[in-house]
Amino acid sequence: MKATVTYVCSNCGAKASQMLGRCPVCGEWGTMVEEVVQSGAPAKGVRQRSGSTLQKLQDVSVQEDRRIDMRSIELNRVLGGGLVPGSLVLLGGEPGIGKSTLALQVLMQMGSAVTLYASGEESVKQIKLRSERIAGNPENLYIVAETSLEKILEHAKQLKPDIVVVDSIQTIGTEAIEATIGSLSQVRECAARILQFAKETNTPFIIVGHITKEGSLAGPKVLEHIVDTVLQFEGDQHYMYRVLRAQKNRFGSTSEIGIFEMQQDGLREVTNPSELLLSSNRDGLSGISIAVAVEGVRPLLIEVQALTSSAAYGTPQRSSTGFDSRRLNMLLAVLEKRIGFKLLTKDVFLNIAGGLKVNDPAIDLAVLVAVLSSSMDISLPTDCCMTGEVGLAGEIRPVNRIDQRIGEARKLGFSRILIPAGQKHQTVKGIEVVEVARVTDAVRMLFKQNG
Repeated sequence: MKATVTYVCSNCGAKASQMLGRCPVCGEWGTMVEEVVQSGAPAKGVRQRSGSTLQKLQDVSVQEDRRIDMRSIELNRVLGGGLVPGSLVLLGGEPGIGKSTLALQVLMQMGSAVTLYASGEESVKQIKLRSERIAGNPENLYIVAETSLEKILEHAKQLKPDIVVVDSIQTIGTEAIEATIGSLSQVRECAARILQFAKETNTPFIIVGHITKEGSLAGPKVLEHIVDTVLQFEGDQHYMYRVLRAQKNRFGSTSEIGIFEMQQDGLREVTNPSELLLSSNRDGLSGISIAVAVEGVRPLLIEVQALTSSAAYGTPQRSSTGFDSRRLNMLLAVLEKRIGFKLLTKDVFLNIAGGLKVNDPAIDLAVLVAVLSSSMDISLPTDCCMTGEVGLAGEIRPVNRIDQRIGEARKLGFSRILIPAGQKHQTVKGIEVVEVARVTDAVRMLFKQNG
């Protein structure tokens, strides 16, 4: 068999016959890596599963597998109710964000279930030291420090565990191909072999994956297509909160999130994040508004902070943390065009408190109000929150799950909430629901008491 060399983009998987500085497909620089291919060898990843038969779709009887309870409300929510037997889950995140801690902590909470933790990054002593600061009492947790995929699968075949964690996929290699551990070929081949083992033995696997500096999973367009579920563990290392999102889930919704708090003894589940994300000393402070957002099906009250100041240089700065900067520019244009508020000579800084990244357009109204509050140096009422998407004409558009948003605001003690005009909602005792049709109406109502 003759060995040939091809070059593969680690970002998108595109192939080229020669080394290129820039990928011709995705346009990324420095992502082309060398891959050795044995011509005439059987195609890797093509393996026949035992018991494969040809059947009519209408003759297939479906018996839903009982999901595995992960003993974690937040993790079960993101997975769609628990871990499906035989599934392959990819857990990704930045270095030091807490991926290994989450994986080990989950196994330590499984009680009498037989679990296997295979680490290619740490020794068994290091794993033991990390487990001592995590609260838990594992009865049947087995650990192994190994980088050979064949040996890991052999251990799993002998142990027959209920759950296997591989930490991480970039440190594991297989003897089936001649490539450096961590290369695109090794990552792809190891993931394919783990998937085959998981489906044949009905054993669920959780594999940990690193991410690139751009924030996407490393080599991972390949991995994303192979695995059943992709979980992204994100958050700022300078904050205590961590958010677990499902970017792909064949067995559940991708709109759910789980929120954890990083503590000295591990990760703690945050069942009511709104209370932790709101500061209690915002009375008399300008530039702070409270938005009612929805992440998945969970309503969250978040604190939107804005700061405007005179531009020190010729071009004013527009900076946002936790919010789309392009959408911020659009909202500032609406503010100037529809309200007549000039910000051409001012820097605008926006921050979502707590280190969260929010994509819900329903916080548009809170962003505009916070910017106005900071620019005029007028504080907003502390008992008022708001929700609503802002259109280019300055109108406030309806949002989804309005009743849940109102109920969450009432539960946290707010006495007034601004919502889009004309949107149907249930009457909730103890909170005043104010309907506003345009941004000008909301501004006039919030700032009239201060002139």
